[in-house]
Amino acid sequence: MHVLWGILIVVAGLFLLIFGILKSDIIIYRLLVYRSKILWGDNTHLFYQVVGVIVIIVGVLIATGYI
Repeated sequence: MHVLWGILIVVAGLFLLIFGILKSDIIIYRLLVYRSKILWGDNTHLFYQVVGVIVIIVGVLIATGYI
């Protein structure tokens, strides 16, 4: 079961990382960006890139059973 959750978390991290790099206009990402612009301003996409990498690392750790 850890492998399934780890893979799902990695996919969520990839979503944040890829759409943060592309500055995508997909509605789900756009809603996240509009909400985050209040706190992060122009650095919102960079914030999501960093968070995406962190989430990917946590997902890999969960999938391998370290967490």
